[in-house]
Amino acid sequence: MAAEHPVPVVRQLRLVVEAADHEAAVAFYRDALGLPEEAAFTGDGDARVVILDAGRATLEIANPAQKRMIDEVEVGRQVAPRIRVAFEVDDARATTARLVAAGASEIAPPTRTPWQSLNSRLDAPADLQITVFEELAGTAAVDPGHDGDV
Repeated sequence: MAAEHPVPVVRQLRLVVEAADHEAAVAFYRDALGLPEEAAFTGDGDARVVILDAGRATLEIANPAQKRMIDEVEVGRQVAPRIRVAFEVDDARATTARLVAAGASEIAPPTRTPWQSLNSRLDAPADLQITVFEELAGTAAVDPGHDGDV
């Protein structure tokens, strides 16, 4: 690219999710999952948003075959909607249990994947299907360019 047209730099990925039960969604993702609150804003007509820090963000673009393969490995059947959110955690079993106690529905328990992570699948508040994944010690480099979820 020419010097007068520098490559654009993305500084942050923000996933914006509408939640009919705003308080329950904030309590789940902030308090149960543990995403720190970065900012909160209110506006006219009871408009509210809470911005939660989810650490490093990536955007995974998977073709339909890859999406089906991930569902098969993590759940054993096709269940994922077009968009699914994945969170890397230190302890997938404990986090899954905590999130189920906080109102999520377990679709599949923590399962060891071929890419050496421990992944569980949950239906969570704000109509999101989420994966909670834990990178297993000493195995993060199994698939170069692969962040552990897919």
